[in-house]
Amino acid sequence: MTTLLLSLLLALSQAALAAQPPLPSLPSRPALPAVRPLPAPLSVARWWDPPPTPYAAGHRGVDLAAPVGAELRAVAAGRVHHAGQVAGRGVLSLALPNGLRTTYEPVRPLVTEGEEVSAGQVVAVLTEGSHCPGPCLHWGLLAGEAYLNPLTLLARPTPRLLPDPGPAGAPEGAAAGGDAGLSPGPPAGRWPGPSP
Repeated sequence: MTTLLLSLLLALSQAALAAQPPLPSLPSRPALPAVRPLPAPLSVARWWDPPPTPYAAGHRGVDLAAPVGAELRAVAAGRVHHAGQVAGRGVLSLALPNGLRTTYEPVRPLVTEGEEVSAGQVVAVLTEGSHCPGPCLHWGLLAGEAYLNPLTLLARPTPRLLPDPGPAGAPEGAAAGGDAGLSPGPPAGRWPGPSP
């Protein structure tokens, strides 16, 4: 029964992945060795929801739940494009070497405009004033004037199945059929979740 259920779940997940539209590709831009802006696991409070036209309503970034005072890291090496106030909120924008720009708000920048930063360097502290019900980081990504999903910078986590604990009293992983085909190790973090 367990094997049948796992086979069904695997088939359904593969069908769901095949039905998803492909992530935007940037063929002329090299891949970045991106770092998470916050420690794992990322907890997405609101997903990227691009508007149908440049001036329509939408969500041009991803909101990541985090406590006020959380240290924010540069997702890649780059140069500080902007560090200061925009419409009363602290904003940090980093220009990346492949022509992309990533933004963080609301923040208190710890770096100054024009400064070089390295991947993983603490560059800001999360402040109050987000548009989320609770504290969160609004993380954005732009290619020129086009907004992209910033989560595409990060490697997708590897899905892992946990071993079936089996009947009560049996050693862990001693279910019928053993744990053949199951990936060892802890489950992946909370991201990516449902695709927008």
